[in-house]
Amino acid sequence: MEINSKYLNQAMLLNQNGVKFVTVSITSIKGSAPQDIGAKMIVTKKGLDFGTVGGGKVEAHCINYAKDLLLKDSVKSISTTWNLQKDIGMTCGGEVSFFFEVLRPVSPWQIVIFGAGHISQELSRLLLRLDCNLTVVDNRKEWLEKIPNNQKLTKIYKKEMSEALDVIDDKSYIALMTMGHSYDVPIIYEALKNYNFPYLAVIGSASKKIKIKSELKDKGLSDLLISKMICPIGEKIGSNHPAEIAVSVTAQLLKYRNI
Repeated sequence: MEINSKYLNQAMLLNQNGVKFVTVSITSIKGSAPQDIGAKMIVTKKGLDFGTVGGGKVEAHCINYAKDLLLKDSVKSISTTWNLQKDIGMTCGGEVSFFFEVLRPVSPWQIVIFGAGHISQELSRLLLRLDCNLTVVDNRKEWLEKIPNNQKLTKIYKKEMSEALDVIDDKSYIALMTMGHSYDVPIIYEALKNYNFPYLAVIGSASKKIKIKSELKDKGLSDLLISKMICPIGEKIGSNHPAEIAVSVTAQLLKYRNI
């Protein structure tokens, strides 16, 4: 039981760190074999990472086979049986069946909120219930501190909030809800000019959208780039209560993620 626990912990750790790996398990044995049914190991592109299926030639054969599978994006799992003498060159003549499963971690959904005010407080609590990693950026430490700490949450304090764009994943979904359009425009400008985020939305009204678009055009951005900005943010549901706005924004984020 302890070995299985360590095995699962190592597999989870590799997955969390974004490392591709193959799990190898002995599923059946005929004749003699260097390990029992259920023996497991984990292989990464570097080689054996954890466990054993018997050591020696059979393990080396499995490691090389697993490393080859990591190079084939279409393969998810495969079962195979080898004669230890004929196929691997061992002196014992048993047959062992192995199950290889390739695990390719999916990058977690990255969401970044600029602004830690009332709506952000509601939105962050809601998003942290989803399978995502959340980053909240603000130039007010006291507001960042109001958001409860969470292992999936990163808080970034920046006097110039647009500078945080340099340290976030370029596949992040960006939601702006700062103190006003004078804070939003520098972030939107840098985001549209230098990045290609899959979602960039800002809280506001139709009149605020007109003002932001005008200022972005004055800064030299094309209509095509500006059209990538969503304003006002969120689906057309609910009221103007912060909690209901948070629900509408979450709904829109999920819609764009699933496109």
